[in-house]
Amino acid sequence: QVQLVESGGGLVQAGGSLRLSCAASGRTFSSYAAGWFRQAPGNEREFVAAISWSGGVKFYAESVKGRFTISRDNAKNTVDLQMNSLQLDDTAVYYCAVRADYSFYGYYTEKGDYNHWGKGTQVTVSS
Repeated sequence: QVQLVESGGGLVQAGGSLRLSCAASGRTFSSYAAGWFRQAPGNEREFVAAISWSGGVKFYAESVKGRFTISRDNAKNTVDLQMNSLQLDDTAVYYCAVRADYSFYGYYTEKGDYNHWGKGTQVTVSS
């Protein structure tokens, strides 16, 4: 079993930056593909970014491409999401998720692909 804890959320003005971090414990993190999702009030949980277990492949939702960067440090069991040029519609609860994966290039963009989730961290962007 893997436990995930997100941190780094908060209140930021539009145009600002935040860095979210997801700390994993319980299993060998390096064998897990990871992703970030977000959910705004009244909306479905949506995909934001994904990264393969090796860190060699990254994939982003169109809405965040060029502004957000996903990264991981398998030695520290962390997955980070650097968010720049934040916009009002980036306001949401952000969730980290992982799934066991032994494919060097594997990444996943669907909620159902992941079986371990954190409890989320709130990001609020103000004007």
